[in-house]
Amino acid sequence: MFLRMVYDDKLAEAAYLIGCQRTGEAIVIDPERDVDRYEKLAAANGLRIVAAAETHIHADFLSGGRELAEKGVKLYVSDEGDADWKYQWLDKKSGGGAYNHRLLKDGDTFMVGNIEFKAVHTPGHTPEHLCFMVTDRGGGADKPMGVATGDFVFVGDLGRPDLLESAAGFKGKAEPSAHRLYTTVRKFMEWPDYLQLWPAHGAGSACGKALGAVPMTTVGYEKMFNPSVLAAKTERGFVDFILDAQPEPPLYFARMKRDNKQGPKVLGGVPQPRQLNAAQLVAIDGAKSAIIDTRPWNAFKAGHVPGSLHLPLNNSFNTDAGSLIDEHESIVLIVEPGRVDEAVRDLIRVGLDNFTGWFDVNQFGAYQSAGGRLAGADEQTVAQARETIGQRKPFVLDVRRAAEFRDGHIPGAVNIPHTRLLERLNEVPKDRTILVNCRGGARSARSCSLLQKHGYACTNLAGGMLAWEEARAAVER
Repeated sequence: MFLRMVYDDKLAEAAYLIGCQRTGEAIVIDPERDVDRYEKLAAANGLRIVAAAETHIHADFLSGGRELAEKGVKLYVSDEGDADWKYQWLDKKSGGGAYNHRLLKDGDTFMVGNIEFKAVHTPGHTPEHLCFMVTDRGGGADKPMGVATGDFVFVGDLGRPDLLESAAGFKGKAEPSAHRLYTTVRKFMEWPDYLQLWPAHGAGSACGKALGAVPMTTVGYEKMFNPSVLAAKTERGFVDFILDAQPEPPLYFARMKRDNKQGPKVLGGVPQPRQLNAAQLVAIDGAKSAIIDTRPWNAFKAGHVPGSLHLPLNNSFNTDAGSLIDEHESIVLIVEPGRVDEAVRDLIRVGLDNFTGWFDVNQFGAYQSAGGRLAGADEQTVAQARETIGQRKPFVLDVRRAAEFRDGHIPGAVNIPHTRLLERLNEVPKDRTILVNCRGGARSARSCSLLQKHGYACTNLAGGMLAWEEARAAVER
């Protein structure tokens, strides 16, 4: 048996390529949208992808299952859960007809080559959630080696049960889902300790609150040391623990739930946006397009295309872009030429694929020579901000997570996490200067660019709360 994790560091998402080396057939579990990566890995190891499976309808990325199905790959997806969480695109193949697929119930099995996959219904994170127990029948095994656990069991955590309510907007779903997850955890306690666990996420994912950075684990280890599993001594205690202090889900999670249920748009390959010249960039209206400026903050602050969003191409790029850009906006990338493909892949994984083109970040001088206007961004030190607060009474906006805000904030500040700011702009007044802060100044810088794009006058607090507290400025708790 062949098994490889294909990990996306930015979304902390793990897909699994599992192949039968005797027959050359392989399956991808929980693929992202740019499926050429899995195809290349399979080919390099003498395998061909004949199947794809999803543990559930994902919220944090757009699935590549439909892209693979368009190529004739057979799909295996859940038929568990209620009517609200059934796949709605399986009979909508491009050109007509249905995709080659099989709907799975608890206990169903299927083969890829000589490898057996058994579906295990594990509701809680979502109603339809499945895990896949994997047995290498070709190697003579009659018991599973491990389990692709999706968003059920992580290293050191469990998949959060509140997303149907907090992200998808289904009111009153969080607590009932937590009770279902408790029942599933009690069943998990009956699984053999030796089983390896192959989770769909690692540290940094918003699908839990305390995921570990170790890629794999075992049932026995999680029984002994996973705080969320250990909390399941009583049902009430577990529900209270698992729902407490879950981070705010990024704004784009609701779109991913919708699109993965209704059917992601078929791309047919990774888009290749055209390169724009300086005159073409000058003609673009930043108020009507999403101009993504990937330069460092100091360069952006000194001068950028009006209406641009400050979105460095770092590990939070997908999450920030998915939260700060409307799905209908056309996208212009200002980026290093060697990182265009990286940026495009990051964006399509969160459902942003309406590209106008890209502009070479090294040609910014040509943009100015072509008559392009520049806008700046304001930033203040703690000393300057304290003076501004005392004299001008700005609206102080804290864009950290709620749990961070509760631990201490600038007196009078209002908390709106930066990944939810786009939908809550109406809560920010336009008749006052906005002083924006986060922990260290990065999230607030990105938030300032969004506010400027939408017509707000705002100032970034340099160094954020770290600098504020170091200066012994007043803190409210």
